[in-house]
Amino acid sequence: MCCWRTRRSSAPCSAVMTACGISGATSSRISAARRPTVIGPRGVELELDDIQRGVLSPRPTPYAATYLAFRIDDRAQGRELMRRASAAVTSAADSASPLGETWVSVAVTCTGLAALGVPRSSLDTFAWEFRQGMSARAKALGDVGESAPENWEAPLGSPDVHVVIAAVAPDPLQLEAAVERARPAYDRLPGVMAIWRQDCYALPTETEHFGYRDGVSHPAVEGSGIVGSNRLEVPLKAGEFVLGHPDELGGAQTPQPPVLGRNGSYAVFRKLHQRVAEFRRYLKDSATGPADEELIAAKIMGRWRSGAPLALAPQRDDPELGVDPQRRNTFLYERDDPAGFSTPGGCHIRRANPRDASVAGEVRLHRMIRRGAVYGPPLPDGVMEDDGADRGLMFAFIGAHLGRQFEFVQSEWMNDGVFFGAGSAKDPVTGSHDGITGFTIPRRPLRRRLAALPRFVVTRGGEYCFLPSLSALRWLGDLQD
Repeated sequence: MCCWRTRRSSAPCSAVMTACGISGATSSRISAARRPTVIGPRGVELELDDIQRGVLSPRPTPYAATYLAFRIDDRAQGRELMRRASAAVTSAADSASPLGETWVSVAVTCTGLAALGVPRSSLDTFAWEFRQGMSARAKALGDVGESAPENWEAPLGSPDVHVVIAAVAPDPLQLEAAVERARPAYDRLPGVMAIWRQDCYALPTETEHFGYRDGVSHPAVEGSGIVGSNRLEVPLKAGEFVLGHPDELGGAQTPQPPVLGRNGSYAVFRKLHQRVAEFRRYLKDSATGPADEELIAAKIMGRWRSGAPLALAPQRDDPELGVDPQRRNTFLYERDDPAGFSTPGGCHIRRANPRDASVAGEVRLHRMIRRGAVYGPPLPDGVMEDDGADRGLMFAFIGAHLGRQFEFVQSEWMNDGVFFGAGSAKDPVTGSHDGITGFTIPRRPLRRRLAALPRFVVTRGGEYCFLPSLSALRWLGDLQD
């Protein structure tokens, strides 16, 4: 990982934080020109050339990625960054461009919008979770103890993080080309300081450090032209992921003015350290042998490590199914497995997306676009002792509702079990465990109870961000004091 340490901002951070309660300058008024639209199968119109590609498009496989964080010390130069970024960012309409599966996204925190001079009257129309910031929401998210903000990697969670630029490409060489394409946006701007970088990648096997195939599930969004990974799932309303469009409840969330809010989205970035050796030891200590170890791993996740779901391969792994994107995510729970004898109700994937299962809460209101990229070197196969290397997952959530999507799932489904009748039981993989509660596997005639779960994943930091549309990036660049 490359990390830059730079001088602190000449403007006190407290002034910027107050601005996310904020004192404001007058915003300029720019009318959004009518742009070409893409009409979905149900007549939904999305202005794809105004939406950042990172909002809707699944990532390529394999891929490399990098996250760059910046602090704005000079407002005028920060606005220049926005103007330049509008030319570097890839739109959702660029899928057939020469860039192919390479793209750049730009996100701004609440303190970043304040540093750019967005007035308080505008910031007050953004989601209140966004205005508070991730570190202020730590307890609700289960980020306590080792995962508490005071233990986060600097500068994550601090008022210094104003802009996050993410670049994604199919391989490291194309990634560097994408970074170079974005470099003119921030190069030679001494008032915009690069303060953090995290390089990530995806293996050709699509697995993460615990050994599971990742990136299997992606929802269909009306009007996006992107086919979802589960053919049994009805496409979700565009407003669940793109601001300014009707959502599942019929409303439309649009931060003001519309030129700033429409066609944007919220993004959650989290750096999650994975304790791979401890995870391996837990599986081995809980199992009667290698085959049982793999079964326990599958029951904890809800999928075999090949990617084959227990819903479709309940008795044994099916690697061919695991690599088949047309079949490996096409299933439901309620009709075939309401009691969780195949896929436990408390496993990771059933908590994160209960699909058609009868749970507390309307599942479609909490659906998310999730993306993950591993960082750090893999722990060699068979190693059961930690080697001290930092390795884990850069998690990204995209959605229009921070509260009822990301925060609800994190607090009510991942770090509690009441929604499916399991009391305070937490997600076995990512839950904020205290070493007291174990994991229960439904089984006939008697359920199987595993030993108390340690914490396998520790939060190293994160940010709540806003992904402006391309026209909003230009609007931010043209702001006047």
